Amino acid sequence: MITAFLLRSLDRKTVIAIALLLLVAVLVPVLNLMTGPANPLHIPTYVMALFGKYLTYALLALALDLVWGFCGILSLGHGAFFALGGYAMGMYLMRQIGTRGSYGDPILPDFMVFLNWKDLPWFWHGFNHFWFAALMVLVVPGLLAFVFGWFAFRSRVNGVYLSIITQAMTYALLLAFFRNDMGFGGNNGLTDFKDIIGFNVQADGTRAALFAATAIFLALSLLLASAIVRSKFGKVLVGVRDAESRTRFLGYRVEHFKLFTFVVSAMMAGIAGALYVPQVGIINPGEFAPANSIEVVIWTAVGGRATLIGPIIGAILVNGGKTIFTGLFPEFWLFALGGLFVAVTLFLPKGVVGTVAQYLGKRKAVSAAVPPAVQEDGIEPKIQAAE
Repeated sequence: MITAFLLRSLDRKTVIAIALLLLVAVLVPVLNLMTGPANPLHIPTYVMALFGKYLTYALLALALDLVWGFCGILSLGHGAFFALGGYAMGMYLMRQIGTRGSYGDPILPDFMVFLNWKDLPWFWHGFNHFWFAALMVLVVPGLLAFVFGWFAFRSRVNGVYLSIITQAMTYALLLAFFRNDMGFGGNNGLTDFKDIIGFNVQADGTRAALFAATAIFLALSLLLASAIVRSKFGKVLVGVRDAESRTRFLGYRVEHFKLFTFVVSAMMAGIAGALYVPQVGIINPGEFAPANSIEVVIWTAVGGRATLIGPIIGAILVNGGKTIFTGLFPEFWLFALGGLFVAVTLFLPKGVVGTVAQYLGKRKAVSAAVPPAVQEDGIEPKIQAAE
């Protein structure tokens, strides 16, 4: 039943996107591990890790598009779900360090020893097991989204007010995680990771596996999101986005549709954060910064809201441009990012993918409107010549 539900969501564009992601998941690690540095096809490890980070951003943008593009919820707090998933994975990685830390404590992470903590806090227990950390990657962001959405959607908070509240939630978490007494490393966060599932996190093979896992999870998330929006449930979501009052009048419990989508989106963002941390090697409160959540909105807008594939492309394009631009003109990057958002809003309101799809749709409609005889025999040019 679940398989049939997923397969019904496979249109041509989704199939191509998933196939490309799976191809990348295999091809990039192979070119990294099976070719030498002298080979022109060789992909260096640092490049693979960089693109792995881009793919986690793409997954985060896809999560936002699910709620913003198809449900009309402009969340400025998805960076919080991303960071919570990252912290859950970071706590597991910290517990794997053991006696190899600077202070050699087999139980307490280095920052706890430095701050004279005597016992491991209760919320750190269980994170020495990967399965528990993986579960928390889903549960913690999902639970926060459920509690937040339950109160917000039942109170019918919409529009800019909801966006402001989500950003306030993110900023509150930022301030909380900055505190040393919270037990999450304070300003420095969690870093100096050694192993993941028994493998050296810095080894080329491990980094290749992390890249492949990121591409595969992105493909699976795209499949799930496509299945949701192309189902009857997804049609109701579009109705909620375009005419919430009418949808409510028809008898649908709008808050339930919003809540389910918001929770699923938060879990996807948590997975993105969990995949981000071992590839980057650090997680700190800076990931909660409201500016990060606003950047996700820009990625989604650039690629194309309500297209699913567009946010993936937008996240890769903008972050690739950021890498290049900050290397050349680091002090002007924020101005360039703001200018990009303004330009997209004015000239490409549907984003890159949405604009291309609209253009191709118009060309197809024009071609269909011209009779075949006119196209084949060239009658129209002859008439014009006679005139």
